[in-house]
Amino acid sequence: MTTARIESFVPVAPADPVDLSAFCQDLFASFARSDQRRWGEVYVRGLYSLPGRKTIRRISDHVVGWRADQSLQQFVNQSPWHWAPVRAALARAVAGTLRPRALVIAEAVFPKNGASSVGVAKQFAPSSQRVLNCQLGLAVFLACDEGSVPVDWRLQLPREWDEDSGRRTRSRVPPGERHRPRWAHVMEMLDEMLDGWDLPALPVLVDARHERHVEALLRGLERRGLHYVVQVSEDTPVAGAVPAAALGAPQPRTAGELVRQARRLGRMTMNWRETAHGPASISQFVLAPLAATGRTAPAPARLHRGTRQLLAERVSGRPQPDLIHLTNITQARMPDLVHLVRRHRGVAEGLARLHDESGLADFEGRSFRGWHHHVTLASVAHAYRVLQENAGVPETGDAWIRPYA
Repeated sequence: MTTARIESFVPVAPADPVDLSAFCQDLFASFARSDQRRWGEVYVRGLYSLPGRKTIRRISDHVVGWRADQSLQQFVNQSPWHWAPVRAALARAVAGTLRPRALVIAEAVFPKNGASSVGVAKQFAPSSQRVLNCQLGLAVFLACDEGSVPVDWRLQLPREWDEDSGRRTRSRVPPGERHRPRWAHVMEMLDEMLDGWDLPALPVLVDARHERHVEALLRGLERRGLHYVVQVSEDTPVAGAVPAAALGAPQPRTAGELVRQARRLGRMTMNWRETAHGPASISQFVLAPLAATGRTAPAPARLHRGTRQLLAERVSGRPQPDLIHLTNITQARMPDLVHLVRRHRGVAEGLARLHDESGLADFEGRSFRGWHHHVTLASVAHAYRVLQENAGVPETGDAWIRPYA
């Protein structure tokens, strides 16, 4: 790798309120070599400042000013630097500067041509509601008042990749990486983040409408003592529904049945008007408790709840099904709980910006290591953009969120 010439490259971007070089040096402190830190900054600077498609060749020409794409390609795809310390440092930098309110699990879709890129297959992408030839990634976002930043990632390997030794070898997939249910990836990321990342205790938001193992997901979160709000489908089984006892009606077996029964009872409904984006709309919310069902978990210093409740939303005048959530946050005020649920929307905007502005889907490599390197560096570029946009914004304190007792 050529190192002498890169030391003299002149950044294209102007001076910024938050210095990109210092930001990268802090996040890349775990890199073993100084040339890795310099190439890391080159790549992040390109993802941040280059308009249009952000290929390695275009980044090289734009940032370095001479043809250094071979060295940059080696750094992204083959260089043996570990992404976990970078992600941990990124999470601490974001949490220490902005105001994280929740950990939001989001799916990222990477459309692909052909079948050689790691983890690619024709598969159903829940967030797109269709079958695509793509890679599917899962990210944990720190959802903040000022924006949302992904701080941990997993690549979901399709089942067909487990036995395809040829593609696994060519893509350098580690032997231990196999197809797993989505909830297992979620637990793995949360365990990694809870173990030494020094983040505040935050509620976890998950869209599990297409998850076959909702109960495994809920129990995993409860065993870790975490508060959660999990969006589920109408046919998700529920146990311990309280309204049936009050009516003498049949016990609801699914989330949809419980919502319909709770709505007939008129239990805790409220109107909510949104005016921040677009025309005002009115939503009606129903909150229905679930009796404790014997779930037990250790009681660490972190939060733990053994009871659940169901929150459902229906937007007036729109022919769409209820949005149904299961949560173990049982003492929050309804407006606070609704605000928390809406964090999903901010993360969706952040994910769109990652694609449009930070080149999330522009990675051209095929290796497992390269994919993880790229999504990590794209997250750094996006975080820097969010910090730039909020540089000098005064601390406002806790706007709406309150401790969940």
